[in-house]
Amino acid sequence: MKVLAFRHVPFEGAGRIAPVLAQRHIQLDYADLYIPGATVLDIAAYDALFFLGGPMSANDDLPYLRQELEWIAQAVARNQPVLGICLGAQLLARCLGAEVYRNPVKEIGWFDIHFTQAAARDPLFAGLETSPVFHWHGETFDLPPGAEWLASSERCRHQAFRFGTKQYGLQFHLEVTPEMIANWCLQAENRGDVRDLDGPLDPYRHAAELTGTAELVFSRWCGLL
Repeated sequence: MKVLAFRHVPFEGAGRIAPVLAQRHIQLDYADLYIPGATVLDIAAYDALFFLGGPMSANDDLPYLRQELEWIAQAVARNQPVLGICLGAQLLARCLGAEVYRNPVKEIGWFDIHFTQAAARDPLFAGLETSPVFHWHGETFDLPPGAEWLASSERCRHQAFRFGTKQYGLQFHLEVTPEMIANWCLQAENRGDVRDLDGPLDPYRHAAELTGTAELVFSRWCGLL
C-alpha cells in the first residue's frame, strides 16, 4: 500500500503520521505542487491521500490549490480515503460545497476539543474524550452538506467532520511533534501569528496526551485503506 501527502510549505510534513504508516509497511510519498515544475503524480495509483496545512487560504486562487481541489473531488467520487488537516480540511470542505472564511479569533496553541455524539460511533474517534490538541489557524469552514460533525472547540465550532465513510477533515493538528511546533514558531510565514500571541508557545505542554491520541486515530485511519 502507499499514500500520497500534499505539502504546501516545506516545514509542514507528516509528523506523527509517518511512523504509523511505516509500522504497517505503507509507503509515504510527498507531492509538493507549490514548487514550480514539481512532478505531477497519478493519484489513482495511491490507496489514500492526505492534505497538510499551510499559511495560505483555501480561497486563494493558486494553481496548485486549484489542482488539489480537482483531485479531492476525484478522490471523493471514487471513495478513495482522504485526510485533510488544517488547510487540508478547509480544502476538503470547500470541495464539498462549504464556505471557508475567517474564524472570529485565531486559534493558536493548546486547546481542548470536544467530541460530538456522532463521534462516539465514528471509526476514528469512538471512545475518545475531551482532550487538548494543538491548533494553528485563522480560518474555519461551514459543515459541508451531508457531512457528519465530529468535534468542536470553544474558539472554533467545526473542528472535525467525516464525509461518507472515508473522507475526513481535521482542523486541528494531531500530527505535530514538539520539534515541529518549535520550528513553526521560527518560520518567516508565521512571524505575524507569533507576534500576536500573549506569550511563547510550549511545544511540550500536552505532547504526551497528543502522542496517544494521534497514534490511535492515525492507526484507525490506516484501517480505512
